[in-house]
Amino acid sequence: MASFSSSKLVLLMICVMVSAFGVAIGGKFNEEFEITWGDGRAKILNNGDLLTLSLDKISGSGFQSKNEYLFGKIDMQLKLVPGNSAGTVTAYYLSSQGPTHDEIDFEFLGNLSGDPYTLHTNVFSQGKGNREQQFHLWFDPTADFHTYSITWNPQRIIFYVDGTPIREYKNAESIGVSYPKNQPMRIYSSLWNADDWATRGGLVKTDWSQAPFSASYRNFNANACIPKTPSSSCSSNSATSTSNSWLNEELDNTSQERLKWVQKNYMVYNYCTDTKRFPQGFPADCVQNN
Repeated sequence: MASFSSSKLVLLMICVMVSAFGVAIGGKFNEEFEITWGDGRAKILNNGDLLTLSLDKISGSGFQSKNEYLFGKIDMQLKLVPGNSAGTVTAYYLSSQGPTHDEIDFEFLGNLSGDPYTLHTNVFSQGKGNREQQFHLWFDPTADFHTYSITWNPQRIIFYVDGTPIREYKNAESIGVSYPKNQPMRIYSSLWNADDWATRGGLVKTDWSQAPFSASYRNFNANACIPKTPSSSCSSNSATSTSNSWLNEELDNTSQERLKWVQKNYMVYNYCTDTKRFPQGFPADCVQNN
C-alpha cells in the first residue's frame, strides 16, 4: 500500500507541475525553430513552411526548437536523403542538456541505393541510454514526406510512423529504472556524416560524388507543455479533451495489434533480445518494454 500511495503521489506532483505549463500547437519553422549550424546549408523556405538540411564533404547542418517542452505530442513530416545515402545520418530527437540529460531519438541511417533505411530509436534518462530498437520501414522514406511522431507523457513514450505505433517505452520507475520526466527538452535535428558506423557498421563509406545530400521537413506540430508559460490547458483535469488526450495516451487493442505487426515484420534490432550484449541478463526495463 505504501508503494502504491508513493507512486500515486509522484504522478499527482507531475500533473500539478504540468498544469503550470502552456501549450504550443503548430507553427512555421521561422517562428518555432532556429538554425544552429551548417554555414548556410540549412534553409527555411516557402514563408516558413519548409525547412531543408544539406550535407557536403565540408559540413552538415542542423536546427533546434526555440521552445523547451515537458511532455507532449510532437509531429514532424520528413523526406529523407534519396539515392545512395550510405554514411549519412538524419537525426530528429528531443533532448535536454548536460551529462545527466534525457533524450528521445529518431535517427535515420542511410544506405546504398535500393537498400532500406534503418530507423534507429533510443531513450535516454539521466544520461543513460543503451535502449536501442531498430526498424526498416514499409515504404520508401525518400520518395515523399511521412509523419514521424513522439508521444511523451508521465506513463510512457510512444514512437509513431504515419500514425502507426512502432515502439512503446513504459515508465519502469516502480522497479528502479529512471524515466525522463523532470527535464524539459528541445527538438533537435541534424544531417551529418557518420560513415565510421552508420552503414553496415562503418563498412560502407559516404560517396561524396553524390553530395550535396539533402533532407526536407514540413508540417511541424507540437501539442505540448512549455515550462514557464503563464496560462495552460495542460492540466490533468483537461487531459480528457481532444487537445490534451496525449497526456494520458495509451495504446488501444487496435494500436497494440499494429505495434505487434511492425515489430514482427520490420524490427531488425531489439536491445531486450541481445544475449551477446547482455550475457548476465537483460536490463530491468525489459520486463515492461519487451
